[in-house]
Amino acid sequence: MGQERILASVLILGATSGIARAIAVEFARQKYDLVLAGRDGRELDATAADLAIRFAIHTRVCIFDVLDCETHAAVLSSRLSESVDDLAGAVLAIGYLGDEHLAENDFAEARRILDTNLTGCVSVLNLLARHFESRGKGFICALSSVAGDRGRQSNYHYGAAKAGLSVYLQGLRNQLYHRGVQVTTVKPGFVDTGMTFGRPGLFLVASPEYVARRVLKAIRGRRDVVYVPWFWRCIMWAIRNIPEWLFKRLRL
Repeated sequence: MGQERILASVLILGATSGIARAIAVEFARQKYDLVLAGRDGRELDATAADLAIRFAIHTRVCIFDVLDCETHAAVLSSRLSESVDDLAGAVLAIGYLGDEHLAENDFAEARRILDTNLTGCVSVLNLLARHFESRGKGFICALSSVAGDRGRQSNYHYGAAKAGLSVYLQGLRNQLYHRGVQVTTVKPGFVDTGMTFGRPGLFLVASPEYVARRVLKAIRGRRDVVYVPWFWRCIMWAIRNIPEWLFKRLRL
């Protein structure tokens, strides 16, 4: 006999990204139903149909734009009301690396980086936090980045946004711990996705499938902060501890 379907669902925000699709596969493999949220309805439908057929689970799609904060409450309220009794948790896998050089010269690009990686994420996470808080259970897992551990000239707009997200999640974890809700921060290093394809200077690149397995393990283990792969914790510890007088002279 096959594995029985778990009567619980997981909401995945940014579900069309490479990492998010891999995470969806891992949850589907464990027989969780899925709510896939993102901007590209056609791609969401295709992913949802594929997962439903391959893993014999229930899937739903939700058109969601992280930059359109005014719509977040309405979009989520309809989906959360449908899943009020079975929503086990939510995974936020939204990121936009952007063009650092353009961001330095065009505030529209800088704002898109900041709003995609921080402002829009805070908007939707606030709503999810209140939902799980009212139920006294559930989990929130959000993908930040090792880039947020220290500002580097190559991506400091993106790093600043991810640093803000990590601190926000730290505060949210402190608040929701007393309400029975787990908040997990995942900090990936370089991952082989469309966002990083062709970027110079990449090393120790992980696959989306590897990251997805570590995400699921972190959620199940109720971990607080996880670096993926694990050795990025050591790398970023070393980078954070370079004295500023020396660090500012480096080209990182």
